[in-house]
Amino acid sequence: MSRAAPVAEPDDVRWMGAAIALAAAVDPSETDPNPRVGAIIVAPDGRELAAGVHARWGGPHAEAAALADAAARGVSLRGGTAYVTLEPCSHHGKTPPCADALLAAGLARVVIGAADPNPLVDGRGAARLRDAGLRVVDGVLTAEARALNEPFHLVHESGRPFLTLKWAMSLDGRIATGTGESQWISSESARAATHALRGRCDAILVGRGTAATDDPRLTVRHAASLARGRAGRPPLRVVLDAGATLDPASRLGATAREVPVLVIAGPSADPARVAALEAVGVEVLTVEAAAGGGVALGPALALLAARGVGRLLVEGGARVGGALVAARLVDEVVAVIAPVILGDAGAPGPLAGPWTAETVAGAPRLLDPAVERHGPDLLVRGRLRYAER
Repeated sequence: MSRAAPVAEPDDVRWMGAAIALAAAVDPSETDPNPRVGAIIVAPDGRELAAGVHARWGGPHAEAAALADAAARGVSLRGGTAYVTLEPCSHHGKTPPCADALLAAGLARVVIGAADPNPLVDGRGAARLRDAGLRVVDGVLTAEARALNEPFHLVHESGRPFLTLKWAMSLDGRIATGTGESQWISSESARAATHALRGRCDAILVGRGTAATDDPRLTVRHAASLARGRAGRPPLRVVLDAGATLDPASRLGATAREVPVLVIAGPSADPARVAALEAVGVEVLTVEAAAGGGVALGPALALLAARGVGRLLVEGGARVGGALVAARLVDEVVAVIAPVILGDAGAPGPLAGPWTAETVAGAPRLLDPAVERHGPDLLVRGRLRYAER
């Protein structure tokens, strides 16, 4: 006869909520690419005995931090319950397995917020605890626990990065004048916020047209803006360029040996162009072509995920952004709105392409958007929600 699965107890939601609050207080730039995790250990009589968080990349996991806190307090954890926002790991990485450490502490129960989608864990941590006789309760405040680490879950479960689409536009929705001038629509203050956003991402992507027209550097201006969890490594600079037409003498090509540049090309790219880019230090990789031309977005994003890109910032151009929205691949939008009117019906907007919303009710929209003021500009940020099909 199989044993009934342990059920949640009345205080489990409260304690899991407290563990989630601990993890949420950690700056994700400190832990990336690792997830933020909180752990609280409670005595059988309901007293908090210890707490810990995963505070920095390469540092102790939340469970280990909580156990160290218990040791510092000189308390026994025998018979207690551990509340952990993410399934304890069961493998040796930079630190020993957290599941084994919890077993050694003599706990009676472990309550888990969200399962760990990492293939090295993926249920093995919970199984290790159960097999050793602990009562394990899954799925307490799962949505809230998963929300702590959306990019981490997405890259493991969907095989693509968490994608933020960013643009700067005029009050009348133009990203450039009718003559193509776009520098600078946004203010210095708003651009500083954009550099901070870049610094928290693993890669920055633009299309071939933006790379040719704007000749961008796509670097992070201030070293202090770089995500500390990734040891201050600058984001990978990526160009979707089916023909590998990026000019080797462009700003991207000229700095490729200083900050990595990846061109994602199509199968018909000219080998001579590929060789010219590789000669200046640009890496060129090929994916299948899209049906309407260009490179296939799904395989391109999968390629980036396989290279460890969990957070991807897309800065242009309009066709790339439109294609990503049409494919429902955009997770977050960051739009900078400058108090300037550019006019000209032919001036480009932030999204282009064959896609359009058929109705206002069926259009994608931001969920609970946040608005920030940066100098004279407004920055609007929010998760993009798509209508049901």
